[in-house]
Amino acid sequence: MNIAADLPRALALLPHGAEFRFVDRLTKLNPGQSGAGEYTVRGDEPFLRGHFPGEPIFPGVLLAEAAAQLAGVVAQSDPKIPPLKNLKLTALRNVKIIGTARPGESILLEAKIVGRLGNLVQAQTTAKVGGKIILTAELTLSGKN
Repeated sequence: MNIAADLPRALALLPHGAEFRFVDRLTKLNPGQSGAGEYTVRGDEPFLRGHFPGEPIFPGVLLAEAAAQLAGVVAQSDPKIPPLKNLKLTALRNVKIIGTARPGESILLEAKIVGRLGNLVQAQTTAKVGGKIILTAELTLSGKN
């Protein structure tokens, strides 16, 4: 499987515009099961100017969003299940934000699909910087068949 070629195709199945995508590249993909990807905090993202002036950090809620986007890429790549339309993050459970990412740092995202029921997808996710976990979350995504 050509992981680099799969990312644009998988991202096209998510409802986000390019300005709000937090997965730059896939590093692993077991279609429909699990995956890993990266997002590098560039430092020029508009939200960093206010979060926080002089000490920019990647917002924790966007760490959860990045994890959800990777989970969506994994779920939408399942060869046995047609992609869901308008896939969105609909529930967060057991979210722990225990670290930060700063400009110039790469966030390693990991997602594992742990359940599917109709138009619902459940995933376990993590985000790491420099090998240290900065987020853990259980997520539910939903879309339309």
